[in-house]
Amino acid sequence: MANWKANRTLLIVGEGADEVAFLNHVKQLYAPRGCGLAVKIKNAQGKGAKHVVEWTVRQAAIADYDIVATLFDTDTDWSPAVRKLAERKKIQLLLSEPCFEAMLLRVLEQHPSEGSAALKDQFAPFVSQDATNSQNYAEHFGKDALEASRNSEKTIDWLLKLFDF
Repeated sequence: MANWKANRTLLIVGEGADEVAFLNHVKQLYAPRGCGLAVKIKNAQGKGAKHVVEWTVRQAAIADYDIVATLFDTDTDWSPAVRKLAERKKIQLLLSEPCFEAMLLRVLEQHPSEGSAALKDQFAPFVSQDATNSQNYAEHFGKDALEASRNSEKTIDWLLKLFDF
């Protein structure tokens, strides 16, 4: 059997378990085994934008990746200084504005509720009440839905461009 070598390596850090589950779903759709792209997805365990970017910087220093990106909410601890740090370290920012659930509700052409708890409740039925299970994204967030949202949801477009060859 021939040794397979990735042509490119990609690290994507998700703010928390929900983001990681979604990213694993996207990885399954867009980066099948043997495609030439090795994708590593890590969980920054929340704590706001500043923590997520700083944690991503540390992870990127551990191994050499061609591309490093991070997906996080902009509703906590997001600032020009955090953006500047990410840019200096060449980390591509995938901003969920104001949060992950709101962004994915817009993908589904739903009007996001106000407030974090209401958004989580509104989003839950679209992921079988468990946003931490990557399989629960398949029904509503397949390739067709993601591709259709690229023009209106720039973060989805930027995320999918990471998987382009």
